[in-house]
Formats: sequence, C-alpha cells, structure tokens
Amino acid sequence: MIYLTIAVLCSVAVSVLLKMLRQKNIDIRQTIVAGYPVAFLLTWFLLKPDVSGMNTLGGAWGIIIALGILLPAVFIILGRAIEAVGMVATDAAQRLSLIIPIIAAFLLFGEVLTGTRIFGLALGFFALGALVYRPQHAEIGKQATHTPLWLFGVWAGYGLIDILFKQVAKQGTAFPLTLFVSFGLAGLLLFIYLLIMRVRWQGNALIAGLLLGVLNMGNIYAYVRAHQVLSESPSVVFTGMNVGVIAVATLIGVGVFKESLNRINVLGLLLAICCVAVLFLA
Repeated sequence: MIYLTIAVLCSVAVSVLLKMLRQKNIDIRQTIVAGYPVAFLLTWFLLKPDVSGMNTLGGAWGIIIALGILLPAVFIILGRAIEAVGMVATDAAQRLSLIIPIIAAFLLFGEVLTGTRIFGLALGFFALGALVYRPQHAEIGKQATHTPLWLFGVWAGYGLIDILFKQVAKQGTAFPLTLFVSFGLAGLLLFIYLLIMRVRWQGNALIAGLLLGVLNMGNIYAYVRAHQVLSESPSVVFTGMNVGVIAVATLIGVGVFKESLNRINVLGLLLAICCVAVLFLA
C-alpha cells in the first residue's frame, strides 16, 4: 500500500503546488514546460522505455501527438480550475473523469453497459453538477461565470487522455515508451508556444517546474508500481487512488487553504466517492 499512498500524495501535491503558484501570480505555463524535461528523464531512468520500438509506433503517432497537445493543456486548465473553485472540487472533477472511458467503451467499442455501471455513471453526473454549484449571491464577476467551464475542462481533458492511453496500449505499444515520447513532445510543443508568445521568463516559475516534474512522475510511477504489487486486486488500486485523492484534497483544501464548501458541494463529494466505489467495485 506504500506505493498507493505515494501516488495519492503526489497527485494532491501537484494541486497544492499549482494553487500556491496561482496565488503568487506565477506563470504556470512556464512551470509546466520546465517540469517536462524532469518527467522525461525520470521516465527514462525509472520505467526504462525500449526506444528501439520507436519504429513500431506506426498509427499510434496520431494518438501520441494528441497526447502531446492535451497533456500540457489540461495542466493549464487544472491550474485555472483550482484558482476558480479550489482544489477540493477540482480534484474531485479530475477523479470523476473515469466515467468518460466507460461511456466511450459502451458507445465506441461495443462493451456491454450493465445496470450497475449505469447507476455509477448517473451518480457521477449528479456529483459533477453538485460540485460546480455556486449560490447566486456568491457569483461575482467573470470568474464565477467560467467556473463550470474550467471544471468541465478538467473532467473532459483527463477523461480523453485516459482514452488515448488505453487505445495506444491496445495497439501493442509499451506504456513506458508512449509516456516517454508523449512527455518529450508535450514539453517541446509548449516550449515552442511560449517562444512564439514571447513570454517574459520567470526564474521562480522554472524552479517550481523541477518540483512539478518530480511530483508528476512520482504519481505515475507509484501508481504503476501499485498495480504491479497489487496485480490481483486492481479494484483496490483504482478505488484507493480516486477516493484517496478526493479525501486528502478535501482535508488540505478545507483545513489548510480554508476553501469553503456549501452543502450541495459536500453532497457532490460524497456522490463522487460513491460513484468511484460503484464503478470499480461492481
């Protein structure tokens, strides 16, 4: 369980870091671009991708390019969502992205959708609605207007990334190599974009990127190792990761950052936990 604990803590730590950077008006795009070389190198040392298999990627390149664009984009959206509604609701929305691959499996790949999973999906959508709810008197300015949009972006973005990784795996491409190439491409594309935008580089943003890269890779590596160690209990890993992130993020968000949750938001968190349990323990 130590790997699962590390994965949960690294995932929440990413949100904590992004929240602190937004509070200090640091350009998180620069932090993200600085984090990719670190994640790229750690992928090489920890997961040991077989680069000799590059010529076997073939048709998977389209998916890898999509990942190269989506990975940094979703990180940026994650930062904006944390700024708009806090890390509690944002991390819960990220965990609820698990319902997108399930819907895709039913609509696109011909899998059977059972009654239990339909119930779990319904819980997920109710949870999302409750998480984005804000009383009218609390909605002031454009920030509140965009609140549902940022959370939807987190939810949809991570769900699409999950689908893309699953499709690459089905084509026989090794996960470490896919991650390795995707990290490299994501960092390169975001760096080119920032050069085109002629950003004014911030030293503290780039230094923070080193920590972001370590946390990002730590989350992925520990999660993969947890699946390997608990190979006979994948549902424990899935459920523990998702429920664990929601629980820890709630404790830190409310206890440390004093984020406020109305009763509907709290109901959304409870529904999110129930959704995860139903979908992976069914």
